[in-house]
Amino acid sequence: MSSIRPFDGRVPRLGESVWIDPSAVVIGDVEIGDHSSIWPMTTLRGDVNSIRVGSRSNIQDGSVLHVTHANPASPDGYALSVGDDVTAGHKVILHGCSIGDRCLIGMGAIVMDGAVVESDVIIAAGSLVTEGKVLESGYLWCGSPAKRLRKLTERELEFLPYVAGHYVKLAGKYRAG
Repeated sequence: MSSIRPFDGRVPRLGESVWIDPSAVVIGDVEIGDHSSIWPMTTLRGDVNSIRVGSRSNIQDGSVLHVTHANPASPDGYALSVGDDVTAGHKVILHGCSIGDRCLIGMGAIVMDGAVVESDVIIAAGSLVTEGKVLESGYLWCGSPAKRLRKLTERELEFLPYVAGHYVKLAGKYRAG
């Protein structure tokens, strides 16, 4: 069975030069932007709502991206959106949240339903972003629950698009075999 699968009449849509590892699974209402990459053992399951991943973003090994269906407590459910130049580290869980551009989500971090991560944010490894929390742009967030730790340095802000670009190049090597 293919790792890219339709569900309920919805077929994943892939931009130009997207790389998806054969062990990853992409199901249903999922759209992945140009030059993005999905790494080994990762799941994007757009079965009960939509998932949108921007351009030049990378979702690393063992990550899970999922959504929430419409229900009495949440009439529209929660879709998932990931911006451009986002790096989601190994074993990240993104569930029905919104991630801005140029974010780095550390290994093992969890971002829950309705949370909004503005652009230019670093979430430390192992952090938990609780439901509905808004993470302000330009800061490092850390802990469980995540709290604003400090303002990002210029060097860290410059690193965010760099690391995304690195993964574009690395994915190109994988595509080339």
